[in-house]
Amino acid sequence: MQTYEAKAIAKEKGFDLVEVNPKARPPVCKIMDYGRFKYEEKKKKNEAKKRQKLVELKEVKLRPKTDDHDIDFKVNHIRRFLEEGNKVKITVRFRGREITHPETAERQIHTILEAVTDCGSLEQSPRMEGRTMTAIVAPKARPQPRAKKPEEDAAPEQEQEDVSA
Repeated sequence: MQTYEAKAIAKEKGFDLVEVNPKARPPVCKIMDYGRFKYEEKKKKNEAKKRQKLVELKEVKLRPKTDDHDIDFKVNHIRRFLEEGNKVKITVRFRGREITHPETAERQIHTILEAVTDCGSLEQSPRMEGRTMTAIVAPKARPQPRAKKPEEDAAPEQEQEDVSA
């Protein structure tokens, strides 16, 4: 169909002639209300943005000489962060001569990881970066509850009505 014919048909119906795929030979066009199309596209984009969940990276800082009781407190914080759906970065900072014993920090990180295995999994294993040792723990994916369709909700009610009648 010629462009001028398509434009005439679109104008006659009160719509716009929109080029869908200009790279195709011949170019693909559609007769539609362009303003409504852009509005619906914007709505879909905003809806997708609402459903998107941002995952924050929370950080818990320790030292190699951190006591067991303090580590237990940190474990509780890590659990809370993971249950909220955030990732946690465990950082052990070395000062002075503490750097000569990185195995103490690694032991601390492994005890923390063992304590939170039920709600989190190791994403990045402990590694040294200068004077710090870091590890990242991600929350375990929980199965999302399935949303019922309207037809599924209506069917049980009809069965109940039939039984009572």
